[in-house]
Amino acid sequence: MIEAIECSKAIGNKNILNNINFKVDKGNIFGYLGPNGAGKTTTIRIAMGLIKPSNGKIYVFGKDIGINNHLRQKVGILTENSGLYSNLSAPENLIYFGSLYSVKNIKDRAKKLLDFVGINYSGNQKTGTFSTGMKRKLSLAKSIINDPEVLFLDEPTAGLDPEAQKMVRELILDLAKNKEITVFLTSHNLDEVQKICDHICIINNGQVIVDDRLENLQKKYSRSVFNIKLGSKDMAVKSSHILKEKNILSEIEIAGDSINILDGQIESGEIIKMLVENNIEVKEASRLKSSLEDIYLDLVKR
Repeated sequence: MIEAIECSKAIGNKNILNNINFKVDKGNIFGYLGPNGAGKTTTIRIAMGLIKPSNGKIYVFGKDIGINNHLRQKVGILTENSGLYSNLSAPENLIYFGSLYSVKNIKDRAKKLLDFVGINYSGNQKTGTFSTGMKRKLSLAKSIINDPEVLFLDEPTAGLDPEAQKMVRELILDLAKNKEITVFLTSHNLDEVQKICDHICIINNGQVIVDDRLENLQKKYSRSVFNIKLGSKDMAVKSSHILKEKNILSEIEIAGDSINILDGQIESGEIIKMLVENNIEVKEASRLKSSLEDIYLDLVKR
């Protein structure tokens, strides 16, 4: 559905993108991650045909949208700036933007979308008085007013409280899983990305540094972390001291009433035995997977 092939973009002497390659399959939620200034928004602008690459291409539906304007009808976009008209109500905004796409039965379509995102269709409240969360939900409805097959979401939950983030996240999952919309998502909320994305691509300094399914990244880049839950923080501190005195472990982290043992040089059973022999009560022990945030920070810092 979306494919970047040796795509580069330079502005003056600065390379924004440097020969990036990736492919987004139909129906996937594709997480496109990177620090500020890495080239994420530039990638979306090229894909949407808003700017031209210096070299290479980004294809949507196998074609360059920049020279195939009819394909814009099949694409939706949500940017950090809502683009809503503050002096119009929610239905009026959707009806106006729907008319730009010549959407048929636009009033019915607007009502269905407002129901979908949980906004009252009959309300006359001006959008300018909406909360940030309400504006974001309405912006999401606007982005799919034309019933797109591909949806670009640039920081969809930026500035939202946890409840609103969860609501938007559930809407995105619904769009991908039930309506089979392909979603290209950028976000700095890595916990959110881990919960909804099938595939992860990380870009840094204009270059793709990793591109794979999330489960594959966790298998390849996860550190071995053995978590031991103890009775209290004091017990965690004492346990850490005991193990460090043995000088057999590379790194130990205290996390509340638990300790995390990273890259251990001894079997987990031996660690438990050692603590018990020192009168430490072990409540629970388990192996932990590295989070997407752990993997991302490790890769970006390299």
